[in-house]
Amino acid sequence: MIKISGSSTFKIDRDCLEYKDLLQAHARLAQQDASLWGPQAKTEAEIRLNWIDLPDRSRELLPLLDALAAKHRDKNVFILCGMGGSSLAPEVIAATYEKQLFVMDSTDPSYLQRAIKNDLSKMLVIVSSKSGTTIETNSQRAIFEQAFVNEKLDPKAHMVFVTDPGSALDNQAREQGFTVINADPYVGGRFSALSAFGLVPAAVLGLDVSVLLDHAADAKAAFLSDPQLVCDIAYLISYVGKQYISFTDAEGSMPGLSDWIEQLLAESTGKNKVGRLPVVVKSSGELNDFEIFSVAFDGEADLVVDANLSAQFILWEWVTSLVCFALKVDPFNQPNVTEAKDATSSLLSQWKGTKPLLTPDQLDGEIEIYGRGVDLKEALKSLIADTPTDGYISIMAYLDRVGDVRVEELREVLSRKSQRPVTFGWGPRFLHSTGQFHKGGQPNGVFLQLTGESDHDFEIPGQNFTLSTLIAAQALGDANALRLRKYPLLRLHLKNRAQGIASLITAAEAL
Repeated sequence: MIKISGSSTFKIDRDCLEYKDLLQAHARLAQQDASLWGPQAKTEAEIRLNWIDLPDRSRELLPLLDALAAKHRDKNVFILCGMGGSSLAPEVIAATYEKQLFVMDSTDPSYLQRAIKNDLSKMLVIVSSKSGTTIETNSQRAIFEQAFVNEKLDPKAHMVFVTDPGSALDNQAREQGFTVINADPYVGGRFSALSAFGLVPAAVLGLDVSVLLDHAADAKAAFLSDPQLVCDIAYLISYVGKQYISFTDAEGSMPGLSDWIEQLLAESTGKNKVGRLPVVVKSSGELNDFEIFSVAFDGEADLVVDANLSAQFILWEWVTSLVCFALKVDPFNQPNVTEAKDATSSLLSQWKGTKPLLTPDQLDGEIEIYGRGVDLKEALKSLIADTPTDGYISIMAYLDRVGDVRVEELREVLSRKSQRPVTFGWGPRFLHSTGQFHKGGQPNGVFLQLTGESDHDFEIPGQNFTLSTLIAAQALGDANALRLRKYPLLRLHLKNRAQGIASLITAAEAL
């Protein structure tokens, strides 16, 4: 079911005290011991450990999921509105089984325009939010609901809600007559792949959810009977891998799995100035010049984890919990995600519905420069110079991850030019992922924030701000949180996205 191998010269000392502690932690985790991560984490852990039983517990959902899939058999356009743990697992599931699912995990107007221009009469929108208060998801929900009304379609026939029982969203959606599927409230968002958050989208896409759960149950049984499997991986990540771990989906059959693990590992471990930061790359060989531990799911790497998708989900949730034990951090809180939300709310309140006009420090063609450097090349050079020898560069792109996808090329170019690990995240979705690590993990990051003008904008029903104002507040709010820590930050605003991205890559190549 699960096989691990690799080309690593790294050795696992199974006789050392650290490994024996991991074995004991594994046994305690299997018993759902909430004290595993210390007294400060116990209260939260007591209400976050049901993910351990999801391979069996989620079978209770099967009749509901079968009925839901049958009800919406006439739909062929599927949109998922959700952030972080509510969206990353469904995206991997859909891609792995070659199903079409548009994941609306952005507040970029250009990206939302791609989703809403589809045939609304054939559309099913799944609104997923654990708390029911996520500003991105609530804004997307309001826009789609209004779009159905404008087309004289009944939103209740085209929208399904997934949330915790008793949440604000649960109460409101039920009162309005919408279909609601409740998730297990004792499962944290990033550990929810095998809960209703992952399984509702899978079911309406036509997948056999019972098979997914069977695979997960088999995997769990395998590592419960052979603890060495998960303890080996946890040991490598905790004691061999150091701060940076590279992940690649290359040669594997599960596109996006690395992104899902990135959130799980970075957000769970990135606290108290420690953590493990996944660096998602296109191939394991990309970082051969770095001393960085590499993970893949096929091919060559220091660690190759060969398993089906459901097995990967439960395996990495288990491993991450053990890594957090080794690093002495609470795997279930995310204090700095809340900080980013508060920073956004503060700016929206200050702006009173209208984003301010800002004056750049420099203008280079179609790019406004907010930071040091007389031109684009010098600005990038200054950012690299500010990177500590043990540090990393994070690219945070508040852009359209379909139309502006070429900007992802910048990660490899900057990594090659700087000889530092470089991560890439689409904003604002990374705020629910690596955003926690940026502020809570090792304080050695430098940050490149990319924003851009949009040809589209959307009024948000019930709000006094538009979608373009919201994404600006999210970007600038996060920038303020990073500046408070005195982290180096360069913001580049693309007045013309296509031209700006081309110029940015050209400037980086010229360094």
